[in-house]
Amino acid sequence: MEWLLHLGLLVFILAAAAFLSAITTIRIAIRSSEVQMPNLVGKSMADAQNLLRQRGLGLKVADRVYDALPAGSVVRQTPPANSEVKSSQDAHVVISLGAMKVTIPQLEGLSLRAARIAVLQTGLQLGEVSAPYLDNSQPDAVLVQAQLPNTQATSPRVDVLSPLGPRPGAVVMPFFIGLSEGETQRQLTSVGVKNIKSTPVPAAQWPVGTVMDQSPSPGSRVALDGYVELKVAAPAPPDIHDGND
Repeated sequence: MEWLLHLGLLVFILAAAAFLSAITTIRIAIRSSEVQMPNLVGKSMADAQNLLRQRGLGLKVADRVYDALPAGSVVRQTPPANSEVKSSQDAHVVISLGAMKVTIPQLEGLSLRAARIAVLQTGLQLGEVSAPYLDNSQPDAVLVQAQLPNTQATSPRVDVLSPLGPRPGAVVMPFFIGLSEGETQRQLTSVGVKNIKSTPVPAAQWPVGTVMDQSPSPGSRVALDGYVELKVAAPAPPDIHDGND
């Protein structure tokens, strides 16, 4: 029996050693198959392919965009530079088409619609439209353009600032809960608020036509062109009893 125990222990130790050896071999094999992704941004596509080929990696063109970098240069790459990747993996790159040979049109003073048409006619497109409230400004007109007119475009998008005009007046929302709907409507319209929505809600515990809830809440700032919502007490539906009661 003792001899069998020693033999079993020996077999277990040998099997454990073999298992650990196999795990270590697999880890070494995995690590040896990983390489560091080189930095390709700014390099020509030919140079990028050579760098990747030296490390057993491939190249795929994901997109082509207009950019200030020379045509044929790498603009962006995935995975990023210096990341560990498996050999034979592809680097996905965006290639520059070079700077756009398009002159940016004069947009300032045009309506937003006319500005959009003007940039489309040159092969560009309207980019981000900032629309703040500004005093002494005309709504829906381009006040400032980010890219100067009559210069060469470096991007297909032209950003503009088109104000909404002077900020509309506002009032502080009063407390209307408990007032009648008619009185609430009268007070709101008297200060210039016109967008008022009343929703009837069955509520037996409230007098019919009484404001039970309001939005915005009392004390909030509401623009004169904003919206006010009221929940108004309506008669509760009649009880429906079974004919046998």
